Amino acid sequence: MQQLLDTIDDLSLRSYVAIRSVTAATAATARRLAADQRGEGVISAAIAVLIMAFLGALMWVAFKGIFQSASDKTSQNVNSIGG
Repeated sequence: MQQLLDTIDDLSLRSYVAIRSVTAATAATARRLAADQRGEGVISAAIAVLIMAFLGALMWVAFKGIFQSASDKTSQNVNSIGG
C-alpha cells in the first residue's frame, strides 16, 4: 500500500511540475511576444515610402502645370514676335 501511495505522490509531483513548466513557458512567450517590436521598422518604412510617393505625385502635377504654363506663354510671345 505504501508503494502505491509513493507512486501516486511521484506521479502527482511530476504532473504538477509539467503543468507549471508549460504554464510558465507560455506566460514567458506571451510576454516576449507582447513586447516584440520586430515588424515596426518595416511598417514605418512602408508608411514613409507611401508618403514620399504621394509627395512625388503632387510635385509632378505642380511642375507639369508650371511648365505647361511657361510653355504656353513662350509660344504666345514667339507667335506675337513672328506674327
